[in-house]
Amino acid sequence: MYTDVLLFIDGAWTKAAAGRTLPVVNPATGDEIGTVPHADRSDLDRALEAAEKGFKAWRKVSAFDRSKIMRKAANLLRERVDQIAPLMTLEQGKPLPEAKGETLAGADVIDWFAEEARRAYGRVIPARAEGVYQLVVKEPVGPVAAFTPWNFPINQVVRKLSCALAAGCSIIVKAPEETPASPAELIRCFADAGVPAGVINLVYGVPAEISEYLIPHPVIRKVSFTGSTAVGKQLAALAGAHMKRVTMELGGHAPSIVFDDADVDLAAKLLSANKLRNAGQVCISPTRLLVQERIYDQFVGKFTEAVKAAKVGDGMQRDTRMGPMANPRRIAAMEAFIGDAVQHGATLKTGGNRIGNKGNFFEPTVLTEVPKDSRIMNEEPFGPVAVISPFSNFDDVVTEANRLPYGLAAYAYTRSAKTANAIAAAVETGMISINHHGLALPEVPFGGVKDSGYGSEGGSEAIEAYLNTKFVSQAGI
Repeated sequence: MYTDVLLFIDGAWTKAAAGRTLPVVNPATGDEIGTVPHADRSDLDRALEAAEKGFKAWRKVSAFDRSKIMRKAANLLRERVDQIAPLMTLEQGKPLPEAKGETLAGADVIDWFAEEARRAYGRVIPARAEGVYQLVVKEPVGPVAAFTPWNFPINQVVRKLSCALAAGCSIIVKAPEETPASPAELIRCFADAGVPAGVINLVYGVPAEISEYLIPHPVIRKVSFTGSTAVGKQLAALAGAHMKRVTMELGGHAPSIVFDDADVDLAAKLLSANKLRNAGQVCISPTRLLVQERIYDQFVGKFTEAVKAAKVGDGMQRDTRMGPMANPRRIAAMEAFIGDAVQHGATLKTGGNRIGNKGNFFEPTVLTEVPKDSRIMNEEPFGPVAVISPFSNFDDVVTEANRLPYGLAAYAYTRSAKTANAIAAAVETGMISINHHGLALPEVPFGGVKDSGYGSEGGSEAIEAYLNTKFVSQAGI
């Protein structure tokens, strides 16, 4: 099923000019399943030339016609889900149902931005003098450089790609080398739908080399990055030095607050399910579970029971609930986080160990009584490790929720409308979901505050970052 991946430059699928490749490894087995081209500077120069040419053509296509092409791409993605989702599972590890869900959700994202393309409105401003027309016009910012991670190979590309195309921009996507096939198939859908050559370009290689060349390049006018806060700050600084428009979707450490009037069964069920989604390798994963003292023991018991019952295995197997972690680095990270927490006095309620010696499987893990000075209470774990801590009152939990520099997502559970309104106002976050998990839909904003980045990759706000505002004042002669 898995074949070697190619670059996509100026409408053609191609090998890297120098012929270099990188291996692609199945995280469930550790076996090499294919290769991905390693782009060098000559490949990037071809992509830049194509993107410049593609932008000149695509910006002239009407919003109505851009929308029609995008809708066709969305339909192709849906038709091909049964071919694309297994590729994602093989290269990334997530269970096949999750891979199918991500692929179909990607089609919904395309549809949403296809419609937004037709609604990038300007406006008329009433003039102070007779015979003067004051117009606000929206224009595409120009060629985009997009950098995406391996945890959601389609989801992270499709948001940036759809925004760019809807606005009339061309794009160079630097997709993840570890999970290259599924984003390549996404882009194939756009190409087959009729997006002109040069508008979309796809490269792989050494991330630092590609970003350091593309971001300062005069052809590129907009940068979008999803990844760690540390790398995001470096790329934002580089973009800022060259006055490039930037969207940054960075790390998180989501406080998940359960008040003592909450439905404990519901909270334990939803938080445990979302903790194990994609083996915890999710930027909006619930990570710091803060539970009010009166129900703390009850919640810990129900949550721990739920994660212990989850079947861990190869994502291609029908009964797998949680697949392997994406790479060996994440195993080492989990072991370091857990070891440090236990050394600081934390209690290991369940899990804590690698499973077997083949593939990147790790036990779903629950830690309690974790001191605030331990690493996992301060650094994003990005894995299937939940930290559960008690709190006494509203002010205490708000202080803890806002203690870290992160501000991407937060969750809360309460039956009180007053408490729900108060916690929504008090937590410093770009997104908060109360009594359910309702984030990341195409039509709602998606982005953070503080060190979790800036800008939105969802909702009507997202397309604004790909548009320039031009004011036109015209008087009759």
